[in-house]
Amino acid sequence: MFFWELYQDRIFLIVFIIFIVVTAIQLIYYWGIFSRLSFFKGNNENARQEPVSVIICARNEYHNLQENLPLILEQDYPEFEVLVINDNSDDETIELLKMLKFQYKHLNYASVTGDMNSYLGKKFPLAVGIKSAKNDLMILTDADCKPTSKNWITNIQKNFTEDTEIVLGYGPYEKRAGLLNKLIRFDTFYIALQYLSLSLSGQTYMGVGRNMAYRKSMFMKNKGFSSLYYYKIKSGDDDLFINKVATSKNTKIEISHESHVISFPKIRLSSWFYQKKRHLTTSVFYKFKFKFILSLLAISHLMFYLCFIFLIFADFKILYIILLFVIRLTSQIIIFRKSMEKLNEKDLLYLSPLLDFAMVLINPLIYMSNLFVKQNKWKQDRV
Repeated sequence: MFFWELYQDRIFLIVFIIFIVVTAIQLIYYWGIFSRLSFFKGNNENARQEPVSVIICARNEYHNLQENLPLILEQDYPEFEVLVINDNSDDETIELLKMLKFQYKHLNYASVTGDMNSYLGKKFPLAVGIKSAKNDLMILTDADCKPTSKNWITNIQKNFTEDTEIVLGYGPYEKRAGLLNKLIRFDTFYIALQYLSLSLSGQTYMGVGRNMAYRKSMFMKNKGFSSLYYYKIKSGDDDLFINKVATSKNTKIEISHESHVISFPKIRLSSWFYQKKRHLTTSVFYKFKFKFILSLLAISHLMFYLCFIFLIFADFKILYIILLFVIRLTSQIIIFRKSMEKLNEKDLLYLSPLLDFAMVLINPLIYMSNLFVKQNKWKQDRV
């Protein structure tokens, strides 16, 4: 019995030490990295308004284009074009584009038909759009996205200077009733907290295709999506490209509420689960340092909760465990509150501890399922 108790005490002590270490790692992420977004005051504005090309790839997006395209075409900006790439649609997309062209002369469109696109995802139609764009400065979005204001283009464009080649924006999901909606929006917020904060730290590793901008000259200089592995997976037109070309000096972020574009969230858990699986297929192609940073965050996140639960049930150094938990929770709430205010997600704050724990359970399931199920067409998850 004595040796068994001694063995137990050693196990508990090891877990306690691990809990201290992962708590410290979590606090470093919150205060060393995520706080950069929380206390971000914005960039200096560029007084020069460059001509802009807005590029949208669409496959069977008639209804979304009908609702959202006029909001983009009616932006309050002096000189811009909107270029829609119709990717093998078999609905009435092309008829809608022809009709809108009569009303909006700055609308242009092209079609990818038949077997022209032999690669996975929307990389080929997007490359067609980029090469067809009239202007060097390009803003990318999706057909199911709508700007929150008529100053969307203005707010994204104002960040471009001679040294700026990339601007990362925020693309939230529409607020609706239900726990799934809050979970999806919290996940979107938490991902944005990571990539925007790391970008402010000079470690840009991804962008989101719903709302980001870069220069055509940079795209061409870096040979676009020509790297072979880009074509083996469905995703990657946004995060893998940015992972490849972003530097500590050529990227800025824009998070003002008027610069957001809102899209429609999934309404079924299975659809969102599949969407998450597809997005996570690209992370294995990130540069090693980014894989290390993100893996350390995810592992410390998971281990924090596992160790906490284990030690609570073991009734081991309860006061110290609770103190560390409260310190981490307080830090999280402070950073989340200020970041959610900046990203207009304040209604998620009160549920954020529960949503944070839920994502710790969900993400490993998604990673595991990706080991066994392969992804295919880029519109397959449009449910």
